[in-house]
Amino acid sequence: MTLRLGLGLPQAGTIYDLNSDVTAAARAADELGYDSVWVLERLMRPEQPLDDMYLIPGMPWADYFRSVADPLVTLSLAAAVTERVKLGSAVLVGPLHQPFMLARALGSLDAVSGGRVIAGLGTGWSRDEYAAAGADHASRGRSLDELLDVCEAVWGEDPASYQGERTRFTPSAVGPKPAGRIPVLLAGSADRALRRLVRRADGWLPSQIDNDGLAARRARIAELAAEIGRDPATLSTTVRAFVQLSDKPVDGERRTFQGSLEQVVEDLAGAARAGADEVLLDTQLSSDGIQELIASAKALREAVTEAGL
Repeated sequence: MTLRLGLGLPQAGTIYDLNSDVTAAARAADELGYDSVWVLERLMRPEQPLDDMYLIPGMPWADYFRSVADPLVTLSLAAAVTERVKLGSAVLVGPLHQPFMLARALGSLDAVSGGRVIAGLGTGWSRDEYAAAGADHASRGRSLDELLDVCEAVWGEDPASYQGERTRFTPSAVGPKPAGRIPVLLAGSADRALRRLVRRADGWLPSQIDNDGLAARRARIAELAAEIGRDPATLSTTVRAFVQLSDKPVDGERRTFQGSLEQVVEDLAGAARAGADEVLLDTQLSSDGIQELIASAKALREAVTEAGL
């Protein structure tokens, strides 16, 4: 099976122009043969955060979080200038959004793009962002479950209705409907998250994971799927990879997807062996502007093709 490749769109930091650079990257991905383009979600960079970044003790929040463009606005820009690539989120922090409004926005984006949306969702980790959005951090798991319920209702046949904790609407016509079935991918690696995944989702969307960890969690997903009688082959795996290319090989210990072009291609081959169906290559944080980002995307695409992945 051929490894699919996605490209992260340049929405974070201040060196990119939201309009011209996002559209240039999206067009390049479409022309270079990438399968998808992706966005992330980050609301803010608090000066005195309640949590360390990614909940890693002592890790400060990255400076590029000072400016991260809205993910759905970014995907809309990409949709307008592309014809083929899928449009994915890795990830939308679901509980930060009012469920009905997010489900309707995703359905509309899928309709106008011709059925190209991939809804990657997670619960996030920042209590600052939950406070800013007026959302309850303690009930984030239940909120994500409700969002999934609401999406099923809004994207399904009319009349649609739902009665939940945050969302209540009587039988109604809700359109436009998605052009097709929107795949739902869920993030998270804890057992609770993986149990939700095998019950509710089409695939798994891990981030910053090495290939040994990927293989181990894929095995756990297979076990949990078997417990409920689901074929694990029906669950895709899309890995978000923060790529940092160097001119020379990195000696000694290195982070996965960091190093020379040859080393990164080796990591991609390892990811495929570990169970990845698609890898989202994100170079926006390590590139010095849009031209370098596109050049890296081209080099990676060509190297992966030459390697027969």
